[in-house]
Amino acid sequence: MTPKQILDSFSETLMQDERILSVQEHSLLATLLQHAKAASGQSVETQQAVRAVIASAVGETVAQRAFAVLGGSIVERILESSVSNDAGTRGSTASTTELMAPPPTQPQPPGVVLPPSPSQPQPPGKMPPQPQPPGVHVPPKAPSHTHPKPPKPPLRDTPVGPPKQPQPPGGGSTDVTVVSEGTTAVQEQPPLLSARCVVLDEFLAPQELEEIMHFVLENEAGFAASEVVSPRSAGGVVDYEHRRSRVLIDVGQYQDLMLNRIKGVLPQVLQKLGMEEFSIAAVEAQVTASNDGDFFHFHSDSGSGQVASRYLTFVYFFHREPRQFEGGELLIHDACVENGSYVSAGSYQTITPQQNQIVFFPCELMHEIAPVKCPSRLFADSRFTLNGWLRR
Repeated sequence: MTPKQILDSFSETLMQDERILSVQEHSLLATLLQHAKAASGQSVETQQAVRAVIASAVGETVAQRAFAVLGGSIVERILESSVSNDAGTRGSTASTTELMAPPPTQPQPPGVVLPPSPSQPQPPGKMPPQPQPPGVHVPPKAPSHTHPKPPKPPLRDTPVGPPKQPQPPGGGSTDVTVVSEGTTAVQEQPPLLSARCVVLDEFLAPQELEEIMHFVLENEAGFAASEVVSPRSAGGVVDYEHRRSRVLIDVGQYQDLMLNRIKGVLPQVLQKLGMEEFSIAAVEAQVTASNDGDFFHFHSDSGSGQVASRYLTFVYFFHREPRQFEGGELLIHDACVENGSYVSAGSYQTITPQQNQIVFFPCELMHEIAPVKCPSRLFADSRFTLNGWLRR
């Protein structure tokens, strides 16, 4: 075969793999090329220039996806080979399995089975960038600060008076997010927890971001008041003195989308954080909406009991453009032990929410969400996150 025939055969193989180029993307590209040809008229030079730009964008995107797919296949084969060799040596079979947490029947962390994610169409024009190898953004240290005054009850799109008793705005059942507060006993924890995180920009493709935003706005009625569970309570409670926001537990196909993207960068993220690699035993994911006055005080995402196996926290930021809120910064504290509990050491890293940005940090770190200011109080103008935890 000639070099051109080999290249054409390879291109044909890539086009048939929907992980590389989905049917919707193929259709969009064909339409784009037709429109570009019609718009350029009889100018051959213009047609060639437009095709060259599109070809460069498509080639770069396809190459990135092909590398990710190829790398994942190689890793799986190495793991299979390693497991097979170990089994031959010990006369037993070892396997590594990723298990998704079953739906809860008691108030507990929102573990959800991740359904398969359909191929995502891309917008016309330049193909969107894919997740790049992570680099650590080291946010500036800030001095210690005081917590906000006790918050008012949640507000809906149409401002309403405070509820007589804690209840989820907009009706519906109340879902629980389990956290370990700063007063949790720390006998088996290190005396000092240093703040650290990995921040990745442009994490999802623009079309994927747009679809998540559309999904959230369509499911506003499914959001319920956030609850907390501390070592001092038997179940979840709405505690507006400690946390105020609304959560959507069932995030549909976007759980699978987010998990797949996270897996692609997980080894580099763990390396940057100085954390051990691990097999994912379960995943929890939810969408959190924070509106005017919403916040989450000093806490950690792991501890003992039902949250003990949480290992890595992820927080993906997104919002409607143009952004209609201020505040809502993620503050990751340096923490030390005082009277048997973790307290802030007086300094922290500040991560300001940015569109299409994701933050990773160890679940054990003490952190908080600064109060959000959203003058319109409209749900669509909220600070949104698709956040969750990887368990081991």
